Amino acid sequence: MYEDVKINLNPNDMPKEWYNLAADLPTPMLPPLGPDGKPVSADQMTAIFPPSIVEQEMCTKSWVTIPEEIRQHLMRWRPTPLRRAYWLEQYLKTPAKIYYKDESASPAGSHKGNTAIAQAWYNKQAGTKTITTETGAGQWGGALSFACKLMGIDCKVFMVKVSFEQKPFRKALMRTWGGTCIASPSEVTEVGRKVLREYPDCPGSLGIAISEAVELAVGDKTGSTKYALGSVLNHVMLHQTVIGLEAKKQLEMIGIKKPDIVLSCAGGGSNFAGMAFPFTYDKINGQDIEIIPVEPTSCPSLTRGVFAYDYGDLSGFTPLLPMHTLGHDYIPSSIHAGGLRYHGMSPIISQAVNEGLYNPTSVGQNECFLAAVRWARTEGWVIAPESSHTVAAVIREAIKAREEGKEKTILFTMSGHGYLDMVGYEKFLNKELQDFSLPQSEIDETEARLKAKGFPEAPIRRTGKWTPGNIDHSQYMDHGKI
Repeated sequence: MYEDVKINLNPNDMPKEWYNLAADLPTPMLPPLGPDGKPVSADQMTAIFPPSIVEQEMCTKSWVTIPEEIRQHLMRWRPTPLRRAYWLEQYLKTPAKIYYKDESASPAGSHKGNTAIAQAWYNKQAGTKTITTETGAGQWGGALSFACKLMGIDCKVFMVKVSFEQKPFRKALMRTWGGTCIASPSEVTEVGRKVLREYPDCPGSLGIAISEAVELAVGDKTGSTKYALGSVLNHVMLHQTVIGLEAKKQLEMIGIKKPDIVLSCAGGGSNFAGMAFPFTYDKINGQDIEIIPVEPTSCPSLTRGVFAYDYGDLSGFTPLLPMHTLGHDYIPSSIHAGGLRYHGMSPIISQAVNEGLYNPTSVGQNECFLAAVRWARTEGWVIAPESSHTVAAVIREAIKAREEGKEKTILFTMSGHGYLDMVGYEKFLNKELQDFSLPQSEIDETEARLKAKGFPEAPIRRTGKWTPGNIDHSQYMDHGKI
């Protein structure tokens, strides 16, 4: 019965190429724009990225070779297992088969190492001495600190202040791997000092942390400091596709030609892209696959945001990106899924949503932690708050399959473990968590602000469905019955 409870690949079967969805989208992507309103050039981008990363960012090929040295570094933990959630299936009494890619197997405990290794390696080849970055929950900061130590590069991480305070052991991990972790907004940069003058109790946001990290990189006139981003941009999406490419091979090993539903949580988009993009290629080429990005109701860029050109950071250091956005000055509610507290979404994912390739949904944090506790009490693993969004949506789909009496194959990514996120679990179990749903008035104000600043309007606007955060959680608050 349990022959497919864990499916392992031989390390030699790890992908030798990354997949670039941008080359295969039905409609070409809109370019990032500079301050002059013109497409950003490669020369402009090399101010903060090494040339090889810029080349990948602007790549028009479907497949990009993974350097052998990067593959060897990734073999520390890749290929990751594909597991079947038998015990959750039995608990839900669903005919659906639920499979998940376990990205918690990496040293930093999440999928972030897949691009951290690649970006640190390319920076090493370019002679970079210091890399600056931002992090939300700390998974990316930890992964990059680890990767930089392997490559002999200094790492400075600006961690969103609310997560810096909620997740103290994440910064300890960064320090263990040699990274420097700074709460953002900080007194280290002019951006941080300005925010603190205007908003002394600011909980921070990924947009602010990005601004601080980019400011340090740009301010180094020697050119030896570069910036690395853990999500959103094309090259990051590219590096993560090892997840879905491995999953395809593992499903084939047990005779499954395709999944019916593919899900993953989406903040800036890297975790979702890693699993979804290889299957998006199949969908473009005629396969019937439903692909669902899952985000918080408090930060619903895909399900309710405006599709427009906007900055990727608070201060406008980044180019204008065509994406679903809540506004670069939006500071999300202090939910415990710090990795999903980003105002915008990857331009590739945004474009794919506009194409109708994805059907995004949103979930409130009480439903997420309920799902996480159900998962722990059936499957055993304590998952990251970010991953709990995916599990909540998986449970919805599994129940739907039960109600319809349909056998379905559901595939998702467990983006990371939650053993350093127990404050959120404790608050849920103590019935202290609140749900946040962004008022429509704030979204309307965002659109007005973007227009007032004179940003060019992106030509496609989506009016898709979204899942409101209106679930009654009172029935679940007797935790002995979960």
